Amino acid sequence: MSAEVPGRSRRAAVGTAQAAARKPRADAQRNRDSLLEAAKAAFAEVGPEASLDEIARRAGVGIGTLYRHFPTRDAIVEAVYRREVQQLADAAPRLMESLPPAEALRAWMRVFIDYIAAKKVIAPALKSSVGGGSAVYADSSVRINGAIALLVERARASGDIRPSADPADLLRALIGFAYVNSAPDWEASARRLIDLLIDGLKSQRDEK
Repeated sequence: MSAEVPGRSRRAAVGTAQAAARKPRADAQRNRDSLLEAAKAAFAEVGPEASLDEIARRAGVGIGTLYRHFPTRDAIVEAVYRREVQQLADAAPRLMESLPPAEALRAWMRVFIDYIAAKKVIAPALKSSVGGGSAVYADSSVRINGAIALLVERARASGDIRPSADPADLLRALIGFAYVNSAPDWEASARRLIDLLIDGLKSQRDEK
């Protein structure tokens, strides 16, 4: 029988303990992600009055798990909205790495339409939360403005769009595309308008 090496045994025990410690964190993150996806879907299908029991059922977890992550209804509503903003902000650098400047801007504007669609669903529930979501909206505005400014600056610097293109103007146009049109197919219409807008910026030049 071979003798056990003390140092090796201790390292193995530490490795096992670390692996065990990592597993609950990974499971917890998966549960959190599932709950946020389920909440977003429930708000879209049922409305802002969707119950927490319904959200837990859709996520495949117990109501106790939901409350461990989100102790109040306001907490899960805010978390859904913040994740949408995070995904929108994160899309800017990712698209810049994989697409030419003007096409990265076009693709991000399309992602923005998906964000607006989610916001239309979440906004009624967020509005009824403590503070009416004002602080959350303020934070999201900073992040969204920063993302589109980054994309526009790169597209202007490359010559892909005209130098006078203004990030704030483009953002106002996007919001107009989404909120002025309340028809069932407004998302498809908004994407067509984005194509017209980007193509116009690429083909036009400032007057000298």
